[in-house]
Amino acid sequence: MLFEISTEVCNQVGGIYQVLRSKASAMLARWGERYCLVGPYSAAAAAVEFDPRAPSGPMARLVESLEHLGIRAHFGQWLVQGRPQVLLLEHALSQERLDEAKFLLWKHHAIECSADDPSIDVAVSFGQAVLRLLREASLIWAGEARAGASRIVAHFHEWLGGLAIPTARMERLPVACVFTTHATLLGRYIASCEDNFYETLAWRNHEDDARKYSVRTQHSIERACAHGSHVFSTVSAITAEECEALLGRRPDVIVPNGINLERYDAPHQFQMLHSQFKERISRFVMGYFFPSYTFDLERTLYFFTSGRFEPHNKGFDLALEAMARLNAQLKAFDLRTTVIFFIVTRRPTRSINPMSLHSRGVLNELDSVCARILDDVGLKLFPRAAMGERVNIDEMVDQYWSLRYRRVQQAFRVSSLPPVVSHILEDDANDPVLNQIRNLGLFNRAEDPVKIVYHPDFINPASPLWGIEYDQFVRGCHLGVFPSAYEPWGYTPLECVASGVPAITSDLAGFGRYVAEKYPEHDRWGLTVLKRRGRAYHAAAADLARWMLAFCRLDRRGRIDLRNEVERHAAEFDWTRLGRAYHQAHDLALERSRPTAS
Repeated sequence: MLFEISTEVCNQVGGIYQVLRSKASAMLARWGERYCLVGPYSAAAAAVEFDPRAPSGPMARLVESLEHLGIRAHFGQWLVQGRPQVLLLEHALSQERLDEAKFLLWKHHAIECSADDPSIDVAVSFGQAVLRLLREASLIWAGEARAGASRIVAHFHEWLGGLAIPTARMERLPVACVFTTHATLLGRYIASCEDNFYETLAWRNHEDDARKYSVRTQHSIERACAHGSHVFSTVSAITAEECEALLGRRPDVIVPNGINLERYDAPHQFQMLHSQFKERISRFVMGYFFPSYTFDLERTLYFFTSGRFEPHNKGFDLALEAMARLNAQLKAFDLRTTVIFFIVTRRPTRSINPMSLHSRGVLNELDSVCARILDDVGLKLFPRAAMGERVNIDEMVDQYWSLRYRRVQQAFRVSSLPPVVSHILEDDANDPVLNQIRNLGLFNRAEDPVKIVYHPDFINPASPLWGIEYDQFVRGCHLGVFPSAYEPWGYTPLECVASGVPAITSDLAGFGRYVAEKYPEHDRWGLTVLKRRGRAYHAAAADLARWMLAFCRLDRRGRIDLRNEVERHAAEFDWTRLGRAYHQAHDLALERSRPTAS
């Protein structure tokens, strides 16, 4: 039986959610009904993600046993492809029992737990619930065991979901434990605040750093999980270096993150889909820029970056620096190409910019008026054309609609520049991305070929500015730009590849490092890996600008050929291939958990 355990099961918080949901089909292909995900129960998330079912057989006995222990376990299926089995645990503890659990962690494992950190309380209480689940599961599945061998694999993700490991090993539960860290917590803090993170790894003192960044408890939990597991794994070779330096254990297995291509697969249609969703982006661009001035949409390219708001780690800062350079180069070479650069992330906002909303509303009204005029003229024109008459089409437009057309056109025009931010930020004076845009002078002037749309909310169909899914937005773009300074893996360029969209990543991203090592000719098929490790910021920015300029020089046929090459290589990153590393980790854990002869 394989239990895969994470606080992001049926609970969208970060990238692990995407890993688990997309990988489910690959796990089911090997384990079938012997595969079950385990996560915390949240009524709001479960209402969207979870389909409750009545358990049967050993699973029914497990749910009943947990109920006797005071833990309510909700059994059902996750509403993702493959519909895997799920157990969602109500894990909240009284203050007295929480304090007792923290005391035992300190007594047995030297983990000092903060008293006032909600995330640590979640890790402790969820860890206690999972520990009880594993104890009961061990008893239920013990009848199948041969010679004391483990019949259960428990695969834990991240420190938040792994705190059952140290005690399970101390109690010698017949459970093969695998622990995967997707990024060390301490590494993420250091990389966000200090330059040249990987160059300083060799001489860092992890205890001093944990104290400096006030993450001693979390760091202690992560180290205990890494050292307590039978098999320790991480998602990339570059993160393995980080794990060895900060957690004190070299990962046994690298488990790269794949993607479920069935979700993106559109053979013989992806070029058509690109054109279709590019038109939707162009509609946004018309509503956003055309009230101030116009440009040729046929000569406009859509570049984007996206992800969690970590401007330095995600490379937003380097991308903007390169955009300023590209702006100057496009002017100098007079390519007559416009580049719209979207920065899609999430920040505290008050509302969508009222000017953007107004312009989009007027654009929609103009579309409606044009459609009415076309229908009206078409009805009149067809019979007269059939009779061979020569007509003046302007005279065929009803005076009311002609006047309304001119009025809506007039209402659409404004005298101000297009905003660089699509929303009203809660604190725009101290927003690092907006301040960098100001410092670089990227103000969306008419004469600037590079224009910025800083979109501090994720794109979804409910947005009145878009009406499309994020995946559709990606398909409609021409290039993804992700020059990360710290990225254990990086799903965003992988999502581009799956959608047939060329992308730029970096050698400081796990995905970029993986591609550079496995596919020497990656540049030729639309996946560029920017060299950032050991290089100065401005040297990397110059390279990035140079590559983007080369992309701008491609004609339409060249861009189509490049998208074909990207799409042709997408299958290399499907879970059916990359999921084998998970199978290797599980087999190795079972082997290592076998009792040795005395």
